[in-house]
Amino acid sequence: MTSTLFDLAKAFDEVPHKRLLIKLKDHGIDGKVLQWIENWLKGRKQRVHVKGLGSNWLPVTSGVPQGSGLGPVLFLIYVNDMDSDLHSWILKFADDTKIFNGIKDKSDCAMVQQDLNTLQNWATKWEMSFNAIKCKIVHIGKQLGTDPCEYVINRQKLEVVTKEKDLGIILTKQ
Repeated sequence: MTSTLFDLAKAFDEVPHKRLLIKLKDHGIDGKVLQWIENWLKGRKQRVHVKGLGSNWLPVTSGVPQGSGLGPVLFLIYVNDMDSDLHSWILKFADDTKIFNGIKDKSDCAMVQQDLNTLQNWATKWEMSFNAIKCKIVHIGKQLGTDPCEYVINRQKLEVVTKEKDLGIILTKQ
């Protein structure tokens, strides 16, 4: 079995507000509740302040407010459809995403790569990105011969590791 662990780059910071509002409406959130969320998101500004010097204030047009109860819920709604059209099993927890697939032959490898392409297309469409350097492949159990499959996301080959810590659990080949 192959486990692919994904890292959404700056996941909570990158959610575009306009697209989030579209997804909320698609989930049946409308009227005063949608207006309240839109008002809560818009009008935010931020700046950097270092050693007494501050940058100009700039509008915040993306990201879900962290440290709030609603921010993580909005993020989960935003990524909820990430697994549409995947063949692999998927597990999502906050910004941690994993897909699993049994590998018996090269056609299974091709199916995993197809799922990676589907995820990359989703990320592009919804203005998110995967940090390919932090995405890892762990082959669990019996591998495909001595020549494991190679997988690519965002034109970068994913690193194959023998163990990886994920949500406090160490995944290993064994």
